[in-house]
Amino acid sequence: MKRLRIGVAGLGRAFMLMLPTLRADPRVELVAAADPRPEARARFTADFGGPAYESVEALVRDPAAEVVYVATPHQLHAAHARLAAACGRHVLVEKPMAISLAECRTMIDACAAAAVHLVVGPSHSFDRPVQEARRIIERADVGRVRMITAFNFTDFLYRPRRPEELVTAEGGGVVFSQAAHQVDIVRLLAGTRALSVRAHTGSWDPARPTEGAYAALLQFEGGAFASLVYSGYGHFDSDEFCGWTGELGARKDPAHYGAARWRLAGVRSGADEARLKASASYGSSTAAGGQPVAPPLHEHFGTIVVSCERGDVRPLPDGVTVYGDAERSVYPLAPPRVPRAGVIDELYGAVVDGAPPLHDGAWAMATLEVCLALLESAREGREITLRHQVGLPQR
Repeated sequence: MKRLRIGVAGLGRAFMLMLPTLRADPRVELVAAADPRPEARARFTADFGGPAYESVEALVRDPAAEVVYVATPHQLHAAHARLAAACGRHVLVEKPMAISLAECRTMIDACAAAAVHLVVGPSHSFDRPVQEARRIIERADVGRVRMITAFNFTDFLYRPRRPEELVTAEGGGVVFSQAAHQVDIVRLLAGTRALSVRAHTGSWDPARPTEGAYAALLQFEGGAFASLVYSGYGHFDSDEFCGWTGELGARKDPAHYGAARWRLAGVRSGADEARLKASASYGSSTAAGGQPVAPPLHEHFGTIVVSCERGDVRPLPDGVTVYGDAERSVYPLAPPRVPRAGVIDELYGAVVDGAPPLHDGAWAMATLEVCLALLESAREGREITLRHQVGLPQR
């Protein structure tokens, strides 16, 4: 079996979340990395034996890396993806794809010109229960999708942040980081092109001056619509509605209520907070290490209910439940052997088998357009028409 040789641009939080997948999936091999932090570079070389560079420019020139995983801060995605493509590397880039549609277009064009693949993820639309829910809907037993309800309440805004992560113009706040997940999910489950967005956002903590909440209504082709609600203000925790299963598939202890705010209690400056975040990053002496352990359940992104003509479909961390006209049916899923394997499925399928990925540049650009329209709608108090949307490919 061919193994994809991956070089990682950025050894921060996104890399740490993806690391169990990259270590456990036999189809990939970590061969090189780039990060400005010397402790992260030293740790990578010790863990994987490959070189770790100070700059992304050096990484993309390393011939050992046939794929570059761009896990740098949001505002750097476009530049780093273009660098990788210019050196003939396939690109796996974290969500959001970029922070402007113009940047998305340059990434798509650069990869096309270099004849390399571009896959954007992971997002929670890769989650196995979401994918299984889509397959159930496509069987047509429940009829057409009419309405989607999606909501998620977390402590996102109170997790340690670098200063720019609290600046919307630099890709900060919940819309770029969290709506990208939720929008991707509802677009996948609706199946058709989104047409318009009407939204409100909340920015309620002057100490964290970016969007911490939003509510949006999306209209889709064919008449379906979706309501999206998200709060990252760290009060109600909607994991309660998923049996206290956390977003990454592990069990949560509700007794730890308020832990994120407690952790920030001693922070006195943005620099203090950035150091606190770095203390849990890859390469830090206090960061978690060891071999990856597959979570007992699948990842999720809050409560999702798809209302169809003849039933409601709900993906859950352990499967999918369908509430039909006369009975409730449960479709269990085995625990994941490799977390986030769906990301590698698409990447490997594209690079090795030549299969067009779903989460390509056009798909991710459409998700970003919805996120940007959400911000614009809230700012201007009007419905925003979408112009760069794509639906699911016809089967």
